[in-house]
Amino acid sequence: MEPNMLKTESAGGVVFNQIGEVALVKNGPSFWGFPKGHLDQGEEVIAAARREIEEETGLTELELLGDLGWYERYRGTPTGEDDIAERKKIHMFLFRTTQTKLAPIDTSNPEARWVPPHDVVELLTHPKDKEFFKSIESVL
Repeated sequence: MEPNMLKTESAGGVVFNQIGEVALVKNGPSFWGFPKGHLDQGEEVIAAARREIEEETGLTELELLGDLGWYERYRGTPTGEDDIAERKKIHMFLFRTTQTKLAPIDTSNPEARWVPPHDVVELLTHPKDKEFFKSIESVL
């Protein structure tokens, strides 16, 4: 590991609606990923996941279905490259919602959309996010 590399923890989720679509969010001009973000000081990972999902999608009615574990990757750039200045440990949870309207609150994530499961991997920008989704597809 690089000596000046920042190690951070993030939390988020794979959220699906009543017809099985998955919520994805756009960060910046072209980076698509799962709703997730950094833990605040002293914040529990599940609380951070719920907060980040609300900020990035507007969804508040979330039924927790399970813990999907965690994976590590470098911070992504808008083009999907690795920013090796930051290594992230990302805790992910599985949620279901009955809400249908996506309305991001966080201006860094200006767009959210429902995506059919078979299109999720194609839309995700970061290769590690794609790999993670493929590894949990059978759970959905």
